[in-house]
Amino acid sequence: MVTRADLVHAIRASTAVVEQPSVIIIGSQAALASWDEDELPAAATMSTEIDICPMHDDDAETLADKLDGAIGELSRFHQTHGFYIQGVGRETALLAPGWTDRLVAVKVAGADSSTGWCLEIHDLCAAKLLANRAKDHAYVAAMIQESFVDPNVVWDRVAGTDTDARRIEAAQRWLLGPCRVWSATGRTARPPTYEPA
Repeated sequence: MVTRADLVHAIRASTAVVEQPSVIIIGSQAALASWDEDELPAAATMSTEIDICPMHDDDAETLADKLDGAIGELSRFHQTHGFYIQGVGRETALLAPGWTDRLVAVKVAGADSSTGWCLEIHDLCAAKLLANRAKDHAYVAAMIQESFVDPNVVWDRVAGTDTDARRIEAAQRWLLGPCRVWSATGRTARPPTYEPA
């Protein structure tokens, strides 16, 4: 299980490797920007991989390779800490317009004062449904079941994403049941423990 403290450590290590003050967390662990690991469903924190891309995409592929080599899977960092960084580019996730305006900051205290900008939870879940993998469906289902995510907001984010219609239709078909339940029962998503910076 990856913890919020692990996320902070990953941000500090990643910004040092890419020599930039900020990075973007685009994978499952982005939920830790808003809630502690003991509040989240197990599906949200069980991956030992933290997907991070450089904030400035000038040479994202080279920077992602630097992350993989220094603190990636099977590295000394991975062996020591039990989690690793997967360096990725921004194009890895299909994201709705305005996603950069909704990023949630995790500021690292200390001399380096680095920041991890995490995908907002509805943007993250929309991207996962558009990826259309079983593990991503399990993640989103757990987040909806535990009221961390409003499926109607995810529906809107999916609908606004610039990708092919088949992907959007598949994601919306998956969301149809949860959207009906939430609309019929008046459920609302729980607020984040950590307010956006």
